[in-house]
Amino acid sequence: MTAAGRKEEKEVGGYKMEIESLEQDKEKGTLSFVIKDSNPVFVNTLRRMIVEEVPTLAIEDVEFRNNSSALYDEVVAHRLGLIPIKTDLSSYDLPSECSCKGKGCSKCTLKLTLDTGKLGNVYAKDMKSKDPKCTPVFPNSIIVKLLKGQKIELEATAVLGQGKEHAKWSPGLVTYKGYPIFEIESKGETCEEASIKCPVDVYEFKRGKLTVANPLNCHFCNACTDACEGIKIKQSKKDFIINIESWGQLDPREMVKEALKMLQSKADEFEKLLK
Repeated sequence: MTAAGRKEEKEVGGYKMEIESLEQDKEKGTLSFVIKDSNPVFVNTLRRMIVEEVPTLAIEDVEFRNNSSALYDEVVAHRLGLIPIKTDLSSYDLPSECSCKGKGCSKCTLKLTLDTGKLGNVYAKDMKSKDPKCTPVFPNSIIVKLLKGQKIELEATAVLGQGKEHAKWSPGLVTYKGYPIFEIESKGETCEEASIKCPVDVYEFKRGKLTVANPLNCHFCNACTDACEGIKIKQSKKDFIINIESWGQLDPREMVKEALKMLQSKADEFEKLLK
């Protein structure tokens, strides 16, 4: 667990929002945090901005020079397009915002080459990237298998894109839920069945009394409320738990920061249009 319990507060015009970091696993590319004193509109907007607007690199065009493998060009190209590529947002622009106006230059495109005739599996790590900072996230992803005498030679072009255009450009998975609020009446306090039925160990039953031990584990399956009378669970409408799982192109924190920058930019543009 990293940065557990760290809190930050943002105050604008009397409006205060509290953020509490719960857990980050850099190896798995996951991040969880709590936003307090917010609302479902803002939280869902943040989720959509991350999934649909934050750009990443993905292979868009493939030029085949030789392909004698068992797979058609289209199948290999499809596989290449779905390989996540580490993305450096400070080095690349969206084609629509690039100075070349989308014609393709070093500021908005990344070239990767593959030229091999080795026997056996051809992996993502066998591709050579023009930018050493932008390489396949999962180097052992299998592209194709070559038999004796077969060869594959190609040049792939990766560009920045957004998840709203195609899922291959989406940086990860984002989910949220209302902070769980437990109401345990006297009937529920003596119900051991709730701790037994709960699949995620939310409850603890000791000395004949039921207590909530791990409230953040709750995913509102209602197994406990079905098993015992006197237990009610509600989702908060102002406090939310957000979970982010990156596909590897970007760090989860970078995904959030970039989404907020883009949201601010859209808000500023909207304000100008109103004037």
